[in-house]
Amino acid sequence: MQTTEFAKIWSRMAKDYKVHMEQQLAPSLTEAQLTVLEVLNEYGRMKPSQLIPYLATTPAAVTMLLDRMERNRLVTRFRDVKDRRVVWIVISDQGREEAERGLQIRDDFLGSALNRISQHNQNLLVYLLGKITTKTKTSVSTSETATEREQIERAE
Repeated sequence: MQTTEFAKIWSRMAKDYKVHMEQQLAPSLTEAQLTVLEVLNEYGRMKPSQLIPYLATTPAAVTMLLDRMERNRLVTRFRDVKDRRVVWIVISDQGREEAERGLQIRDDFLGSALNRISQHNQNLLVYLLGKITTKTKTSVSTSETATEREQIERAE
């Protein structure tokens, strides 16, 4: 088993990524803020509680993060017209610009790492990482099996 070597490589990659992102996003954005902006860009308006799974943190931490983001004009919060208890978050124009900048920084960093290996190996790496990050299922549907087959064929 390759667990020790994998742990060392994974740790080094994660550290390099985190340092790069912190340096390049500063001073106007953090990695957590970029995650929020990316999710809001994809889904539109969301409730703060809906962000928790993407950030793997507590509701209090999400509130503090959104407070900072609102102060920096990255997002806007507003109450639902039908139910005033519900608060919605939307990305602002400035937030959209910062998200674009942050995603470009991320894509450039990861692209430079992935470009060290062939397209075939990139496809295979993405496929294999997908396999180890997916929760174990007791039964696999036909469509999932077909999707896996397509990914293997592309990787080959």
